[in-house]
Amino acid sequence: MAANTGKLTAVAIKNAKAGAKPVRLFDGGGLYMELMPNGSRYWRMKYRYAGKEKRLAFGVFPEVSLAAARQRRDEARGVIRNGEDPSAKRQAERRLARLSNATIFQAIAQEWLEKQSKKLAPVTYRKSEWLLGMASDDLGRRPIAEISSPEMLAVLRRIESTGRHETAYRVKQKASQVFRYAIATGRAERDPTIDLRGALAPVVSRPRAALTSPNDVAGLLRATYGYEGQPTTAAALKLGPLLFARPGNLRAMEWSELNLNEAEWRIPGGKMKMREEHVVPLAPQAVAILRDLEPITGRNRFVFPSIRTPDRSMSENTINAALRRLGYDKDTMTGHGFRALASTRLNEMGWAPDVIERQLAHAERNKVRAVYNRAQYMAERKKMMTAWADYLDRLRTGHEKVVEFKKR
Repeated sequence: MAANTGKLTAVAIKNAKAGAKPVRLFDGGGLYMELMPNGSRYWRMKYRYAGKEKRLAFGVFPEVSLAAARQRRDEARGVIRNGEDPSAKRQAERRLARLSNATIFQAIAQEWLEKQSKKLAPVTYRKSEWLLGMASDDLGRRPIAEISSPEMLAVLRRIESTGRHETAYRVKQKASQVFRYAIATGRAERDPTIDLRGALAPVVSRPRAALTSPNDVAGLLRATYGYEGQPTTAAALKLGPLLFARPGNLRAMEWSELNLNEAEWRIPGGKMKMREEHVVPLAPQAVAILRDLEPITGRNRFVFPSIRTPDRSMSENTINAALRRLGYDKDTMTGHGFRALASTRLNEMGWAPDVIERQLAHAERNKVRAVYNRAQYMAERKKMMTAWADYLDRLRTGHEKVVEFKKR
């Protein structure tokens, strides 16, 4: 049963009587005391994260006072406001505390990951965690200074045997970073992955599937405008070629990042691969699509919320699944392929490569040039994005001659 909600007092706690079933005495902000039939008093907090109701345990009264329980509640709510799950954060802190002084591979890998967490995008962090987990399956409890090159090779060969050659290479790269970190912190003397150069099967790189010829692009655009699924998915399909942002950035677009009056989408650095804020100028066509969508999802955090819960963005498979529904298989077109489509066509239309690369948010490969070349090319990018949107409209409606590529 649940007691009346309200601020608890020491007197109310003292006078509370145990019953045949647990009794909940609520304090507000999710904090409550659970009075058990045997008289024990436990502090709990309920909260919602990613659309799910969860609970935290704060200890037993009177060892944990009312004031201490409220302080822990406020700290947990602060974690939630920062977009984190306090329960998961607590588990990670406990795990790191247990392993912080250890010398086993799993401990040092976790320690290295925690130190990288502030500069890695969440998706990159999870990918790194997954890759190192594959190495930890076999090496996790081994002292890192004792791991040999043959041991490391055995781990990578096991991954290779499942046909995941590229994954094996990536596990090797991540493990090497952990070994180098162990060397720097005095817990290992060498990186055993250095001796494995040439020991793995070569990876045959495959370009991401994308349509680039004007005729094919015209057909794709007409197909996307004929999509009859969810309105949010239909809008995302239309914006994909217009904005040619990374799929993860597009589906995680938030209304707070948009200024439709100024026709700008500012993606925070924390979401970007290079950890720098990226501005996407919005052509009138893009603004119109977003204004049409605003009455549908404008009250949500995400422009493209999940159909299951508005607290999360649409899944990473939504756009690709919609393309499959339109008849484009994974070897023909993908959500990421909109970037290759735009890059190819814009280069052929004569736009400056630096402007295109900056709009794609690609890192400058020449490190020396990157130091000096900090230009944003914003004026040129605005012109290019508007011209690009007009070009796509002409292709879709059949008013663009597919052989007409005038150099600027």
